[in-house]
Amino acid sequence: MIQGLVQLFIFQALGELLSRFALPFIPGPVLGLLLLLAFLGLRGHVPASMDMVGSGILQHLGLLFIPASVGVVLYLPVLKANAWAISAALVLSVVATVAVTALLLKMFAKKDGAS
Repeated sequence: MIQGLVQLFIFQALGELLSRFALPFIPGPVLGLLLLLAFLGLRGHVPASMDMVGSGILQHLGLLFIPASVGVVLYLPVLKANAWAISAALVLSVVATVAVTALLLKMFAKKDGAS
């Protein structure tokens, strides 16, 4: 289990280094996940040690929502005061996401149909 955890930390550290020195506009953890994805894609399977660590983390994933819940409760007066702005931002972001997804799907479907 330690070996899998170390491997995951190495990918996160590589992502942080890449973010710091080469791609500062992309967060380090995102780059680390992309590196991990590339590694696993090239390897063709997930090593048993990483699988064990990942399964352990997934079993306790609900614990990660506790800080977010505490933050919502802590800032509830601020959220209530800005409820309309937050709601508008959420609705607009969902509409924009659906629109961009539909356009990309339409664009890729045309490319797929042409070949």
